[in-house]
Amino acid sequence: MIQRTATAELKLLAKQFKAIAIVGPRQSGKTTLARNVFPDKKYVSLENPDVRLFATDDPRGFLEQYPDGAIFDEAQRVPELFSYLQQVLDDSTGKGKFILTGSNNFLLQENISQSLAGRIGYLFLLPFSTEEIARATKEPQTIEAAIFTGGYPPIYDNEVAPNKWLPNYIRTYVERDVRQIKNISNLNAFERFLKLCAGRIGQLLNLSSIAIEAGVDSKTIASWISVLESSFIIYLLKPHHENFNKRLVKMPKLYFCDTGLACSLLSIHDSKQLTTHPLKGSLFENYVINDMLKERYNNNEPADLYFWRDSTGNEMDVVIDQGSNLYPIEIKAGKTVTSDYFKNFQFWKKATGFENGTVIYAGREAQKRSSGIQVISWRDFNLSSLR
Repeated sequence: MIQRTATAELKLLAKQFKAIAIVGPRQSGKTTLARNVFPDKKYVSLENPDVRLFATDDPRGFLEQYPDGAIFDEAQRVPELFSYLQQVLDDSTGKGKFILTGSNNFLLQENISQSLAGRIGYLFLLPFSTEEIARATKEPQTIEAAIFTGGYPPIYDNEVAPNKWLPNYIRTYVERDVRQIKNISNLNAFERFLKLCAGRIGQLLNLSSIAIEAGVDSKTIASWISVLESSFIIYLLKPHHENFNKRLVKMPKLYFCDTGLACSLLSIHDSKQLTTHPLKGSLFENYVINDMLKERYNNNEPADLYFWRDSTGNEMDVVIDQGSNLYPIEIKAGKTVTSDYFKNFQFWKKATGFENGTVIYAGREAQKRSSGIQVISWRDFNLSSLR
């Protein structure tokens, strides 16, 4: 098993809370992580129909089978269990007794907030980060290969080609998870909607535009977007709310939680296609933002990631809210540093008064400019270095 960066945080949460929820997309490694960190706990899959029926019909009797706690996989499948689990936790003084995993954030959070608030710690687990992929592979990946392959652990564990594994993941997701979250009857329209979203990576989320192309109304698109968010297919990067005496964009930007998945939806069949693909810049930006998000989640910290854009089009790709300071980051897919990489920092400084910043690019060499702007390779960047 590849050592997950989130392992240390999970062990810490187990010392602080009576139960822990590990939440993330299907096949992101939640079960493997839980079983590796807690090898002595019994493992129970609530995807199993017989087990699920027992837990649904007799939740009290079901929980009595596990006096020392257990790992309940896909816990959102049995919402009836949570109210009874509350009583078990209240009667217990031990920490880290039950580990719940789930691939649907909306359903799991809804049940936890109703029954287990204050008793449970949360850990979000996304697919492998660049750091974790380096542990899984013998040779360093090119940026094109990293974007194309994405980070889902089974691709690395089983050495399966991403263009074979990812289409099946999408098919299973659409036919199984989508129906579980929301009763969507027109799956063909939903698949078309998924591909439309992939073509809009890094763009402002315009529900009306997607609705017209998908052939459904805007309310339906808004509902479907929430489905993709709750099942960790997409991530919406919000604009920073601070008003710097300018009219700012208020719509979020759309990104996928895994670039390999996005490449599959875009019918990109190998990494070489990315060299000249029109969406290479957007996909690189998506990949870097995913790594930032994974670092935050692996350390069990709030994302605090935003973008900034004014009404005239000046923008920063990412703004990190550090409380008393806003830290800007530009993401560039080129492998050669040019003067264009720094022009948006000038607008940022005039608008906000904040100095310094970072450019993350697809090249290898690091630079420190006299202006206070640093240039870092996508391989070497981490948010902790900005503190």
